[in-house]
Amino acid sequence: MSSDQARVFIIDDESDVRAALSMLIRSIGLEVETFSNALEFLVSYRPQWSGCIVADIRMPGMSGLELQEKLNAMGADMPLIFISGHADVPTAVRAIQEGALDLLEKPFSDQRLLDKVQSAVRRDLERRAEIEVRGQLRQRYAALTPREREVMTAVVAGKMNKVTAHELNLSTRTVELHRANVMEKMQAGSLAELVRLAQMLELDESGPA
Repeated sequence: MSSDQARVFIIDDESDVRAALSMLIRSIGLEVETFSNALEFLVSYRPQWSGCIVADIRMPGMSGLELQEKLNAMGADMPLIFISGHADVPTAVRAIQEGALDLLEKPFSDQRLLDKVQSAVRRDLERRAEIEVRGQLRQRYAALTPREREVMTAVVAGKMNKVTAHELNLSTRTVELHRANVMEKMQAGSLAELVRLAQMLELDESGPA
């Protein structure tokens, strides 16, 4: 199994629960890894893992909420679904406020869990794809010269070439050449696409955020 393949990570101290959930989730073609406690998962965790976590909120030792706190502190954004047989309202509210995708109270239907898991995996894959795209855009932006970046900022702000030329103390022809270079290096087929790329970079007058 590759390190970046989407998987569902089940964390529960009860072996029969782990086995049942594992069998259920594998039935829809998803890979599964199981852990008997939160610490075991944390020791094994790798940032490149993708998929989602299904964890009991109450476990001996490190609880599900404590696991969530540590994952948040690490900047781990993998979607987390809690399950519990006795979750009180304050615990449920805290879990959601801290970023859990959902908390399912036992007994829950198999289909409900599968729907949540599929949604979580899809969400994580989309998020990681967006991160990869942003990384590629930043590389393209880094390849621009300082002057090309100034021209790009002016272009996406809707300024005419003559205005940009005046503000940067350049000839209109030079601005046009810089603009053409920007379009090529950023791989933008149109002005609208360049604006969209700049928005993805969160570009402002000081550069990408």
